[in-house]
Amino acid sequence: MRGGAAVMTAAGTDGTATESTSVLDRSLAMLDAVAQSQETLSLSELARRLGMPKSTAHRHVAQLVARGLLERDDEGLRLGMALFELGHRVPAQRALREAASGALTRLQAAAGGTAHLVVPARADVLYLEKISGVDAVGLPSRVGGRMPAHATAVGKMLLAHLPPESVDAVLRGRLRRVTLRTTVAPGVLRRQLVAARERGIAVEREEAVAGVSCVAAAVRGETGAVVAAISLARVSGSPDWEARAALLLRTAAAEISERLGAPPGSTPDMSGRPLLRPVGPA
Repeated sequence: MRGGAAVMTAAGTDGTATESTSVLDRSLAMLDAVAQSQETLSLSELARRLGMPKSTAHRHVAQLVARGLLERDDEGLRLGMALFELGHRVPAQRALREAASGALTRLQAAAGGTAHLVVPARADVLYLEKISGVDAVGLPSRVGGRMPAHATAVGKMLLAHLPPESVDAVLRGRLRRVTLRTTVAPGVLRRQLVAARERGIAVEREEAVAGVSCVAAAVRGETGAVVAAISLARVSGSPDWEARAALLLRTAAAEISERLGAPPGSTPDMSGRPLLRPVGPA
């Protein structure tokens, strides 16, 4: 889009295409900045983060509020309901959430802690669903939010099923340290991914949140390819819970995969495989 706009302007147009692209880019950047904020964001802070004059930010925000894409009150700015409605109209994600809803609720009720449904988003994971029980600890995950894939069990599970060249690209990139225990050594992460693929279960212990462990399994779509992952997270320190969570996750993942039309036998029986143990230092 940007390249096309530049060509049109160079060819002698009035620059309307370039201006429209700039407005769209700014609006998208604003929505992304508000989405990344854990709390409401003031107009001044939004302008500061994006490096634009407050008057310019005010004009764009007014348009986004008018469209329902942002909401504003005395506390600041937050994402609007129009985005929520749009998100629920994405066919693939809607089908995935509907297929996983019952299984994920039963999974959380049986195991405790917090259950997640995620999909890949480049080097991150995108959370589509989060179900917490009374025993759940505070987690930074939220529906519509992202976390670095390499620091989460669901992310490791998804990375483990990528083509080798895609895994190589992730390993060549910056592996950000989220906690003191996050795996940031490419060689160690590669071994973890191999183990996760072989065992059908990924485990991370305090790599995403200090004091919290997570177990994950893959969900397959109608072609048999991995399209999502589900997980259970809970306070660290209970190997017995991890083993139980792994069994429940395998069952839930198989149920969701079947509802998505995965071919029979595409979800292997991993019930006899051991859990993923830590592979070397981070």
